[in-house]
This record gives sequence, structure tokens and C-alpha cells, in this order.
Amino acid sequence: MKEHEKYIQALIRLHLGLERQGPGDTNYSNYILSLIKDLPKNPRIADIGCGAGAGTLLLADKFKTKIRAVDFSREFLNELINRAKQRGLDHLVEAIECDMGRLGWQPETIDLLWSEGAAYNLTFEGALKAWRPLMAANGMAVISEMNYFTNAVPESVRVYWQKAYPAIGTESENSNHANLSGFEVLGIHRLPAKAWWDNYYGPLTKNMSSFKNSEDKIMQSVIKETEEEMKFFKEHGEHYGYSFYIMKAV
Repeated sequence: MKEHEKYIQALIRLHLGLERQGPGDTNYSNYILSLIKDLPKNPRIADIGCGAGAGTLLLADKFKTKIRAVDFSREFLNELINRAKQRGLDHLVEAIECDMGRLGWQPETIDLLWSEGAAYNLTFEGALKAWRPLMAANGMAVISEMNYFTNAVPESVRVYWQKAYPAIGTESENSNHANLSGFEVLGIHRLPAKAWWDNYYGPLTKNMSSFKNSEDKIMQSVIKETEEEMKFFKEHGEHYGYSFYIMKAV
């Protein structure tokens, strides 16, 4: 197994058992969904980059319709399936292990596309271009993306993110990407910092403590980088974070 693959596997192990594999909040997601109008009675829904399925289960419970849940990690999908069974929602979840950039689905077959914190794997622009053909006429897309909150980003923050995610942009730049990719941006809503600490970093810290004595050097490297990420967010989180883009296919 190559070093990068070992790193990804260590990252997955560190996140197993967590409700979320990234920042998010159920109440905030419900708020975002409350802003979406004019969906069909039984919308065709996909949750792309679903992880262990916090968003998938919310969507299944709310809309009572089948959710296509996509992730590259079989481990996360197994957790999703188990959680869906526990909640009596397994008949509404189709877990799909595949590359989110190569879904191979029929065009115009998604009425609501949901994706939290996963588009960066393709870059925001890349994700929009890959997923736009799948959108039904006037279909809605809700995608959260890591971005700058201001054009006046401190140099230390810019240097950090140019290394971590070179394609990071501002909300304005991402809106332009959306417009050029066949979407109309209806709203942009920033995920509160509380959702990072309470629902992601807090539980993740508990998981990390169980690996503190691991002799796996790659796991120790992952833990060190994650701790640095948390420290950096604590110091500079007012300058960047996730924004939800509510978009209509046009």
C-alpha cells in the first residue's frame, strides 16, 4: 500500500464511530433545508460524499424518499447502513461506494443534490462541472465548501490554505464558478464555528486520545496535523470556514 493510501486509511480509522467526518450541525442543516422551495412531491435526492451519513439520515427522515448516498469509503458506508437500520430508515438509503467525480448516472436525475464538506476533493469548480449534468431542470443543489470569508486574508492564513487546499477561493469567486457551471446561486450561508467545535473537533479529540500511544507513525502524523489544524482554526477561524451554497440548476 502506498504512503498516501496508508495516510487515508489512518484518517478513516481516526474518524470511525463519529457522527460526522467534518464540521456540521443538524439544526443548521434543517434551517438550510427550510429555505429550499418548489421541490417535487417525491424528490430524487443524492448525498454525495456522505461519510457515515449524518446528512443522508436527515434527508431520508425529512423527505421519506430514497436517498442515493455516495462515498469512497466502505467503512463509512457500513456505519451509515447500521445507523439507518437502527433508525428504521434502511429502506430509504442506497449506499453507493464509488468515485464522486465519476458517478456514471443518467443525466437530469437529481432533484436535490446535497454535499457537505466533500466537494473540495474535486475542487468546488470541478464538483460543479461534474455534477451539473445530473441535475434535473430547476433542480436544487446544496453544497458546503471551504472558503475565505473576506478578501483581506492575513498572509499566514493564505500560506496555510495554499498548501492545504490550493483551490480555495472567496465566496464571490465560488459564486462565479457556480454561474459559469450552469447554476444560479440563491443564497450563501456560513456554518457557525460552534458546529466545528461541538459536533466535530470535540468528538474527534476523544477519538485521537485512543490512538495517542499507537506505534503507527502514519497515525501519529495524522494526529499531529489534526491538532495543528484545530489550533489554526481557533486562532484564525474568523477568516475562513464552510459556506453552504444554495443553488438552482439553470
